[in-house]
Amino acid sequence: MVSTQRLHITPLSHEQLIKYLRANDLLEEELGLTKTGRLVSKDVKQMVETFTLPKIKEATAEHFIFYTFWIVVEKSASIIVAELGFKGPPDKDGAVEIGYGTMPGNEGRGFMTEAVAGMYEWAKEQKGITTMLASINKTNRASLRIVQKNNFELYQQKGEMLWWRKNTYAP
Repeated sequence: MVSTQRLHITPLSHEQLIKYLRANDLLEEELGLTKTGRLVSKDVKQMVETFTLPKIKEATAEHFIFYTFWIVVEKSASIIVAELGFKGPPDKDGAVEIGYGTMPGNEGRGFMTEAVAGMYEWAKEQKGITTMLASINKTNRASLRIVQKNNFELYQQKGEMLWWRKNTYAP
């Protein structure tokens, strides 16, 4: 688990991720969180079912953490406000790519900026990680602000996608 000033960020087990996808407050009940009737978008559900869950089944114990979802819980209200995760273990150069999303109604409150900062601090402590990456559509202003506020550097553009990076060590 990662903790920041306002947030707890926790990786989900395979079983917890299944409960998360059902979105009927089963996960919230298991974890003692406030029930909100949280929904999972069709896009997220499809991505988890076609990419995340198969990768989790194949993953070694040390790489599981780089495929599962991490939930972002606001400490004071004990509710899930966002989700994030990595798109796989560190590559041969030590880079990991992070992806994230904020729950409807929780945008604009700085939760994801704080969560990405917390995950960056976590990544700095992990053996084999040298760089955190994020790929963001150039029209996604909210996500762009998150990497900018976290001092990521824009290093590449491929079509509509902007690629950002931040080293996890002092060069």
